[in-house]
Amino acid sequence: MSKSLTSDARKRDTRDKIELGGLIVKAGLRFEKRALLLGALIDLQQRLKSDDSERTRLTAIGTKAFGNEGE
Repeated sequence: MSKSLTSDARKRDTRDKIELGGLIVKAGLRFEKRALLLGALIDLQQRLKSDDSERTRLTAIGTKAFGNEGE
């Protein structure tokens, strides 16, 4: 049974990573260097810790982008 749980957890982890990669593509950043992407994400994580208005602003942008998926 533990093999099944481990397998399920690995499948969920793999799916999460694929979905996160899809966000990079959707944002138009597919061809950027990985170091740049990681740096931007680390910077964002730091800014979100101290700025709720930035979180709200970026969430609105992302929500709008997801709303335009069918176009």
